[in-house]
Amino acid sequence: MTTQIPTASSAIDAILAQRAIPVVRAQSATKALQICTSLIAADLGVIELTATVPDWENVLRELRRTHPTATIGLGTVTSVDIARRAIDLEASFLVSPYPVHGLREGLEDTTVPLIGGGVTPGEIAEQSESGLCKLFPAHLGGTMYLKTLLAILPKARIMPTGGITVENAAEWIHAGAAAVGVGSDLYAAPDLETAIAKLRASLRTMQ
Repeated sequence: MTTQIPTASSAIDAILAQRAIPVVRAQSATKALQICTSLIAADLGVIELTATVPDWENVLRELRRTHPTATIGLGTVTSVDIARRAIDLEASFLVSPYPVHGLREGLEDTTVPLIGGGVTPGEIAEQSESGLCKLFPAHLGGTMYLKTLLAILPKARIMPTGGITVENAAEWIHAGAAAVGVGSDLYAAPDLETAIAKLRASLRTMQ
């Protein structure tokens, strides 16, 4: 588990080191907090909590209180207002699902990393200029599309999200993904420890 309070640079390093990042969506704040707590206990200390979770602010606040050294980011950031609220609650990083007009410009005074999302070559090219970027929804084009993007953008660091499972996460890493976002296929598994062990085993084959 993370042993130091994440900084702007170490947050991205933590994402790249863990490689498979749980993207947590839930129907209630209570459920989201339960999922995140279980993931951290299982040594998956880098988590993307999404702003679609009801009362996500209290979830993030509680996670920062109980697990101050975890790397907890906020995803589905679709406005500067959401981003600012997340920053005030000490989110380690921010993730947008698509290019949000004015978002990056509105955060120029902060060091909290923004992982910008996109799907077209133009969007990915633009977002990757600022560092790690998100390909969403990844399942639309699959791993062959990722390979095509990397053929024309070889220096891009891309984190595909959407449709990534425990079973196919390693395929995306093999295709060139810098990291992947994994959703409910991981944290809604009947046996979380078994699912995490399976995920780690498959990722180890990529080392």
